[in-house]
Amino acid sequence: MIKSMTGFGCCEIADGAYRVTVEMKSVNHRYLDIAVKLPRKLISFEHAVRNLLKTYIQRGKVDVYINFEDCTENQINLKYNEALAAEYVKYIHQMADAFSMPCELDAVSLSRYPEILTLEARTVDEEELWNILERAVSGAAEKFVNARVQEGEQLREDLLSKLTVMSGYVEQIEARSPEILEEYRRKLTDKVNELLADAQTDENRIMMEVAVFADRICTDEETVRLKSHIANTRDTLVQGGSIGRKLDFLAQEMNREANTILSKANDLTVSDIAINLKTDIEKVREQIQNIE
Repeated sequence: MIKSMTGFGCCEIADGAYRVTVEMKSVNHRYLDIAVKLPRKLISFEHAVRNLLKTYIQRGKVDVYINFEDCTENQINLKYNEALAAEYVKYIHQMADAFSMPCELDAVSLSRYPEILTLEARTVDEEELWNILERAVSGAAEKFVNARVQEGEQLREDLLSKLTVMSGYVEQIEARSPEILEEYRRKLTDKVNELLADAQTDENRIMMEVAVFADRICTDEETVRLKSHIANTRDTLVQGGSIGRKLDFLAQEMNREANTILSKANDLTVSDIAINLKTDIEKVREQIQNIE
């Protein structure tokens, strides 16, 4: 399978005290460029999030937005320090005995002494928090990759169709080459006969001129390489994987061969075919820019 470099994925995980929402989208890029926007409470997990995403994505400019809700922020825990309360009771009774004073200590009064009862915010469980965040990021990344695969399959079908058309153009150029030579030989013969009138035509001289002309307009090497590049591109598309860079190189090579054919063309039909070929190669190159 092949993947497009554009995609979108979203996942929300709510687990007791926390809710994490992850959205990610991407556009074309030569390399992998991940931008992660995290709330302050999750900033320590940025490196881990990047490493996790790299297991799903190879190329593209990816923007990741993570939203976090902590339902425990308003939850306060009441702490009772029993050991300290016992110390207070012990020393208060000692004071009462030492100064012969009545001891009217009760629980409500004792609770008002410093540090007996304290209010503490709920501590954050880093392991629990990462577990939820990891599940949300993985869920969004899986949907993101699925979207890329679906679009990638559409790209492959479109590219294979264009390659078939391009192969047809190459075959037309190959079929036209002997016709061009025959037309040139005939025109040259007619021209020589017209100039020499009744004089004997030098067939060897004409054949030499045709040979020189054939060498000048010969595109056999270019068409052979074009067919090889087209076949290689088709095989690569069928093979799948992270093939964007390889396909881009092959498209550049195909464009180079088409330019050479167009520069050698001494025939209106071949020129028209070569222009159509270049147009389709450019379309292929544009589509390849979308492949991971």
